[in-house]
Amino acid sequence: MDPLSTLWETFFDADAMREALPEMLTVGLPNTLILAVSAALLGSVLGLLLAVAGISRTRWLRWPARVYTDVFRGLPAAATILLIGVGLAPLGMQVWGPDPYPLGILALSLIAAAYIGEIFRSGIQSVEAAQLEGARALGFSWSDAMRLVIIPQGIRRVLPAWVNQLIALIKDSSLVYFLGLVASQRELFRIGQDYAATTGNESALLLAGLFYLALTVPLTHVVNWIDRRLRHGRPATAPADEDEDDDTSALSGPRKENGDDHHRDDHLGQPAGARRPPRLRTEPGAARRRPHRRARRDGLRDRAVRVR
Repeated sequence: MDPLSTLWETFFDADAMREALPEMLTVGLPNTLILAVSAALLGSVLGLLLAVAGISRTRWLRWPARVYTDVFRGLPAAATILLIGVGLAPLGMQVWGPDPYPLGILALSLIAAAYIGEIFRSGIQSVEAAQLEGARALGFSWSDAMRLVIIPQGIRRVLPAWVNQLIALIKDSSLVYFLGLVASQRELFRIGQDYAATTGNESALLLAGLFYLALTVPLTHVVNWIDRRLRHGRPATAPADEDEDDDTSALSGPRKENGDDHHRDDHLGQPAGARRPPRLRTEPGAARRRPHRRARRDGLRDRAVRVR
């Protein structure tokens, strides 16, 4: 059999995709967004706290933050999800019941916080020290200067890196299926995997991958546009009133001057018909004449006043 035809039938079967599409839209996509958005919000808050603790001068804040970051960045995501989801399952049964989503969101948040904390820490430390000194000189406390001046600038500088981590978090949400999900709790990847196991065709998995692309690619371009606007600002545009005036003057043409009109002379700035001041005539030997003593003395006096 032709390898290309085998590849096409295995991954690009339109009938298999059409069969899995309704369930992916109604069940898989909402569950994936719930997992990703919840973990992103909680992970960003925890990451910001880790970043502030990591740059703190207090040792008992800085060391635990670094140990946490090293541990959760070094462990595989699947191992962390199993550790939290299975190890804390008895506690989760008492608090939330049999729903595995809270523990899955907690595991994803702890993973994301380790990476986002390092991203925020690098952005905060990239802000010039003069910014903090200037804020303190204006009367801000250290906490107010960090909250209102330093942290907003640091987050704006690392916005693309932060969004890259959110994209990775959307893809890591597919690992929650390790915790065991019922039919109504399945996310995109799990639905595609179930259809592939049932039909023996992998087209549903490819459709799930297309859904992930539809979520991540627009997010990347939107954040790049926001970052460009924050760095360069809005492009300058001419006011609408000036444009209308220019269009009106261009259509009407030059105005005619009449004797009764009170137009200003373009060169002298005087009303039309007014007597012009007489021009000074330069005689041939005027340039060689020495200035009068009184005029020279007045000029020196004026110069002395200006110097004082």
